[in-house]
Amino acid sequence: MNLLVTGAWQQATDYLEQLKKEHEVVFMQWENKELPCVYEWVEGIIGNGIFLSHPIEKFKNLRYIQLTSAGYDRVPMNYVKEHKIEIHNARGVYSIPMAEFAISGVLQLFKQARFFSNNQKNHQWVKHRRLLELNEKEVCIVGCGSVGTECAKRFSAFGCHVVGIDLYPREDEHYQKILPLNLLDDVLHQMDIVVLTIPLTEETHHLMNDNRFEQLKEGAVLVNIARGAVVDTKALIKHLDKLGGVVLDVFEEEPLSEDSELWDREDVILTPHNSFIGNGNSKRLEKIILKNLEI
Repeated sequence: MNLLVTGAWQQATDYLEQLKKEHEVVFMQWENKELPCVYEWVEGIIGNGIFLSHPIEKFKNLRYIQLTSAGYDRVPMNYVKEHKIEIHNARGVYSIPMAEFAISGVLQLFKQARFFSNNQKNHQWVKHRRLLELNEKEVCIVGCGSVGTECAKRFSAFGCHVVGIDLYPREDEHYQKILPLNLLDDVLHQMDIVVLTIPLTEETHHLMNDNRFEQLKEGAVLVNIARGAVVDTKALIKHLDKLGGVVLDVFEEEPLSEDSELWDREDVILTPHNSFIGNGNSKRLEKIILKNLEI
């Protein structure tokens, strides 16, 4: 297969010689630059956002796509399906660090990490009497794929009661139950913690809107490690004072505007779309890519 490999696979150069044993390979570091070959040459692509700069229609002989991301939102999936192009994502590669991030964020809020960090900087010995426990908390995981299930495992280990919401409900030992998306409103008001890991689609755009923020109980915590547009930012800001805090790794506009009031909120833990980073990612991604290529 004529294979175009991009720098979206950060360790790609370590494996080019191995790939070349089975395939004709060209490498391009930056997906938004000019292709190092003609479009018609390409039969397979290992990359991520290449179709944002290079329309998929130009790849006349494309028959294989390996994404380095878990999401398909940068790929024109209707075209892929219509042309019966084999496509693989990076399912499971980033789930562990993302789940650890979700737990970490909630614990920082519950254990008042920012309060104690500020006091340490100022050499102040001040106790805090309102720390919370994860034990017995009601947790809703919205999106029960690989990331959501890794979250469910970890929250369950802390003694939480975990309910899942998913587009395709099923029985799963890591959840007390998984309900369809149209039942989200039935459980939202009961939840202490809501973790968003669901893919962004027309159906899930602004899933957390003004009405759903109204339903959340006083002091509930929201975690978004899905996509920024799953949350209506204006509605979130409107209801922030009601919440027990939010953990945000993704935003409707990235990078987040410098004048966003989210930066200065003590009850907001904010990171720059960084939750997927983990030292085990490269090994997991390598395994998936080579297995799918049958190398």
